[in-house]
Order: sequence, then structure tokens, then C-alpha cells
Amino acid sequence: MTVMVDIDWLAARIPDASVKGIALSISTLIRQGEIHVGSQLPAVRDLAERLAVSPATVSAAWGQLKRQKVLAGKGRSGVWVCGDTVTLAPVRFEKIANYGDRVKAALAMSSPDPQLLPDLKQAMLHAIQAPHLNSYERELITPTLLAAIKPHWPLPAEAFLATDGGFDAMNLIVQTLVSPGEKVILEDPTATRLLDMLDNVGAEVLPLPCDEDGPRPDALAKLLARAPTLFIYQPRTHSATGHTVNEARSQALAEVLRHSATLIVEDDGIGELSAWPVHSLGQHFPDRTLYVRSFSKAYGPDLRLAVLSAPLSLVKRLQSYRNFGASWTSRILQEAVVWMLQDQQTQRSITVARTTYAARRQVLVTALARRGLKVPARDGLSICIPVESEQFAMITLAAHGIAVLPGERCRSGGGQFIRVSTSMLPEDQVDSIADALVMACGIEPGLLSSDV
Repeated sequence: MTVMVDIDWLAARIPDASVKGIALSISTLIRQGEIHVGSQLPAVRDLAERLAVSPATVSAAWGQLKRQKVLAGKGRSGVWVCGDTVTLAPVRFEKIANYGDRVKAALAMSSPDPQLLPDLKQAMLHAIQAPHLNSYERELITPTLLAAIKPHWPLPAEAFLATDGGFDAMNLIVQTLVSPGEKVILEDPTATRLLDMLDNVGAEVLPLPCDEDGPRPDALAKLLARAPTLFIYQPRTHSATGHTVNEARSQALAEVLRHSATLIVEDDGIGELSAWPVHSLGQHFPDRTLYVRSFSKAYGPDLRLAVLSAPLSLVKRLQSYRNFGASWTSRILQEAVVWMLQDQQTQRSITVARTTYAARRQVLVTALARRGLKVPARDGLSICIPVESEQFAMITLAAHGIAVLPGERCRSGGGQFIRVSTSMLPEDQVDSIADALVMACGIEPGLLSSDV
């Protein structure tokens, strides 16, 4: 029998009727056992009336607790307590590596091949001689790293900030600039972890459909009418689909954005492994563009380094939030990247890596084409394959010992697809992998094509 939580009892235990205050009070009551798992909470409108707030405030608090897997349910059927452990976690991302013991080909994570990464020995020997090493000075970026990247930066930026990787930079932006309930335009599909980040802050995601050249300007124009806080997109070599925004598309997006005040966030996650240049919207809107370039995939994930550029006022806000934690990025890691940016052998190794990844991707694309499944080669460390049913595709591939990424982990809108990593594609399994992928599509070979 379901127990209904008394509304007057509950309202008396919520001293702060803000979104965060309501969520905190409810989660505390659940954790302390005063509200039991299975209990039904009062209707949103009724509780809002008791607390003298808008229904949207209570609804946003419920949404935050749902994301933490504490509440479940919606609509007229009400909301129930489904868990008593309040844990913030990137749910989509954490599910990616759960392959099980039977996986023969782990093709879900589009990670760089360790064998193709530059040797760090000389870089680290140089880095430990960094000026001001072990100083507690909260330096935004070392002068040497700034001097190394600035001549080739794709937009005229006012200020720079070194961060602990690309996703650290993106999380910093989301945590600092987005409040619960605010709208964020996000290309669909996108990076899995971006969706987790936006869920974590309670943002309302506005999915932006893409085509071969990236975000569609017509769709962007419609979404801008809803006054979003941010527009987030990947300017080159998209992590899920591999498309790249060319100069013409960037110009078209700029025309649409010209009459808005929305902040623009460019997430250049693949960095120098991309075969394409960046046509940054910061060339048009330097006063409201935040550009993030990660060095992890090209130079090494353990370097944990990315650089963010933005207007000085925004960088100051980001740094203020950062001061809750580490405050600055290791000077050793920054100086290691400086050395590699200037080392000819390192730069040649990155060129080799870029060429090798392209060749591996093309091997699988060609194998699929021979079987009647045509997908565009594009760029990056993976390929995207449309399917009739992701569930059928995942079960079929699992039966053959193959793990891929289901589209649900990186989409906020519609469409069924899987992402197959090719960065460490096992050469001796290409044919068996291609056979399984064709079966996973659930369509007769020869009748397949891709528009994702």
C-alpha cells in the first residue's frame, strides 16, 4: 500500500523554498529515513501553494531528484520515492564501459591508441624545469603555453585559461554559467558527458538537429527564439557522427546568431587529430564565444590538458568557481605540452596518428560497403551507423562479443543509431565485425544508406 506524505508535515520541513532548498530538504528527509522508499509525494501544485512558490520551482526540484535517481514518476500519476541514496553521477558515461566478460571487440569508447601517442619522456624532463614550479600563484595559463598556442588560435580571444582536460573545461563552463531550468541549445547527437553535465545542473536541453555540415541554421533560428543561455556545438570532427562545420556553414550559423545574445561554446574535443581546420564563430562574436581545445587525444590523456579562451569577464567568473577546488592546472603538464608543440618529432607522430586513424576507419567503411551497408567515411575515431532498433542492434552485437555505443547515450532528440569506435580496430576481426554490424542493422544488405 502506497503511503502519501502529508503535505503540511512536509512543507514545515522545507525552510528554504528555492529549487536547491526543496531538493536538499527532501533528499535529507529520505536519507534520514523520515520519508521511506515507496512513499508518494504531494502534487506539485499543492506543495507549491503551501510553500508560496511557483509550480515550476517545485517541478525543477523534483527534476533534480529524479536525475539523482531518488524520485520517479510524472504527470497525474504522481511522484514516488524510488531510492534512498542521493548520488550525483554521470549515468550515461558510467554505463559505457560496462561490457561484461564476453566482449571480444570493445568498440564503444573512441579513445586514442596508446601506441600512436607521442613519447612523453623528453617532454616531462623539460617540464620539471618549469618557472615558478610549486608556486601557489593562481596562474590562469603559463606564459610559455600562451605564447605557443596563441599564433594558431582560431579566433581573436581576450583571455585564456588552462584546464584539466576538455571535459573539465566544459563542466566548468556548465557549472558556472548555467542555472537550474535555464535552456541550452545542444547539437543532437552530442558527447555523452555533455548531456550528463547538463542534467546535473538541471538545464533544459534544446536538441539541435545536424546534417552533413553540422548544426542546421534553420533549426537554430527556431530554438534561439526560446532565449537559451548557451549554444554548445563541436566545430570540427564531431565525436559521434564525424561531421565537420565548413566555412559556409559557419557563416550561415553566424547570420542566424547575429540577432541573439546567446553565449556560444565551441567544444573542439579531438583537437589536432582532426583533418579539418576550425571555422570559429568567435571570428564573428569574440565578445560571447568560449572555445575549448583539448590536447588529450593527440598528445596524451594523462596530460589532462585543455585550453579555454573567452572574454576576460567570463574567464574571471570561471576562475572564481575554480577556486573552490584546484585553482590552477599543473605547470608541469602545461610545459610538457609546450615542448611537444615545438618538437618536430612529436608533430610528425601526430601526423602519423591522424593518417593511421583515417586508414583504420576506412578499412571498416570499405568492409561494410562490400556488404551493402554504405556509411560516409567522414573523420574522427569512430563511425556512426543508423539502425532501425538500437536495442536489437546492441543485443545482436553482444551475442557476437562486440560492444558499441548506443545512440541513446549521446542523443537528446530522435533517431536510432550506434557509434562504432575505429581508433583501435582489431585488424584480424574486421570481416567478422562488419558481418555482425550488417546483421545488427536489421535491414537486408544492399538496401542500406546513411544520412546521420
